[in-house]
Amino acid sequence: MSPALHRTFDALRVPNYRRYFAGQVVSTSGNWIQNVAAMWLMVELTGDGLAVGLVAALQFVPLLLLGQVGGVLADHVDKRRLLLVTQVLMIVPAAILAVTTFAGVVTPAVVYGAVLLRGMVLALDNPARQALPIELVGPDRVVNAVALNSVVIHSSRIIGPAIAGLLIAVVGIAWCFVLDGLSFVAMLVAVRSLDRSQMHSPPPAERRPGAIREGIAYVRGSAELLVPLAMMALVGLLAFNFAVVLPLMAHDTWGGGAGTYTMLTIAMAAGSVTGGLVAGARAAVTPRLLVVSATAFGVLQIVAAIAPLIAVQVAALVALGVATVTFSSGVQSTLQLRVAPEMRGRVMALYSLVFLGSTPFGAPFIGWLAGTAGPRVALAIGGLGALAAAAGASVAYRRIARAQASRTGAPVAPTVDGGSDDARPDPGATSPRHRHRHDPGGRRPLTYRARHSARLNSARIVKSSRRPRSMRKLRPSRLPSSTAP
Repeated sequence: MSPALHRTFDALRVPNYRRYFAGQVVSTSGNWIQNVAAMWLMVELTGDGLAVGLVAALQFVPLLLLGQVGGVLADHVDKRRLLLVTQVLMIVPAAILAVTTFAGVVTPAVVYGAVLLRGMVLALDNPARQALPIELVGPDRVVNAVALNSVVIHSSRIIGPAIAGLLIAVVGIAWCFVLDGLSFVAMLVAVRSLDRSQMHSPPPAERRPGAIREGIAYVRGSAELLVPLAMMALVGLLAFNFAVVLPLMAHDTWGGGAGTYTMLTIAMAAGSVTGGLVAGARAAVTPRLLVVSATAFGVLQIVAAIAPLIAVQVAALVALGVATVTFSSGVQSTLQLRVAPEMRGRVMALYSLVFLGSTPFGAPFIGWLAGTAGPRVALAIGGLGALAAAAGASVAYRRIARAQASRTGAPVAPTVDGGSDDARPDPGATSPRHRHRHDPGGRRPLTYRARHSARLNSARIVKSSRRPRSMRKLRPSRLPSSTAP
């Protein structure tokens, strides 16, 4: 086995992670099967692009209200138990849609209510689901686990819709909701089978008021976390709306039905799987990778929007699938590797907020735009949003590098290393990159308040050193000899 291939699947050598990975593949794909089926059902019920966008938006509205609550829960309770509860609750909205669709009594109001209920559970589920893999594999395989988890999360956005399109075309839309409900049973089995004695769970975070504000302040104080989150916020708002645009593209632009929609989603699925495998084998995630992948994301989305033939658009969607997973997995890897363990749940909740929570604003707008100006325009606007994110991040990273160079006297390019056996981060390490998170012995992470106090003290020292020479106190060695002790 080549070294790159070995790195791609390294985390799967851990039994706990294999179980979780299998359940995650089934459960997350089932989630997107339900999303697509609900939106296609709304197309059949109303034929209104705005109504389709509202279906996507309603599922993610609760993330705006409950997302940080889910992050606090993930930092304070056993993630395994939290996931067991949320998987059971996820079955309820799937059962409601399946029964009403089979009975022929489903209405837009039923669809809206079911997806809103799903969103409430998803807001509590997502932070724990995204933070758990690191606890399953330990520090030696953390980079690969993050990459593989990103592969599942982002590839399922394409694979799930592809399966849904196939089911709609062959057996009917109601069976999508049945399969969605069954997918959560697979995740229940996987989570219950985890061996807790082999997990690397950190102690629960200290319970105190203001935990949500503390998480937000932590991110605001770290440019290495803030820039990737800002990129994902803009891209998630405008570009990650394929579940809204592709059904309308198939129906309005190409005059097709479920078969055409299936072909478009399968094209993106093929690209996303390829991009995911490449991400798993990558040895490092750098700011340059984030900027380049966001640029490719935008360019390829515009190419897909202006494609004169459906064959050209299918080819562009394959390449676009590679770019989407490369970008999104890079952002998540950066966040997972840079965050302190006691803040991971809250930071990943913010990631879910900007990645999924932006949908309530972006999906209705993109759906309205696709209905009035056409799906091509809506897709192109998403591409422009990705290009804007790449340009803004490029400027921000240059400023960060200049600031670091001015403090150290040498240029510094911020990177997130990992992937090879000799480059994986060690949470106990006291290298310059990690020392600010640990005590002098490197044995125990400092609290957020201690790290924040250390930063303030450092800032005062730098500020003092920049005062005019005439304002500085003379050192004892500079005093006249007559006054020296």
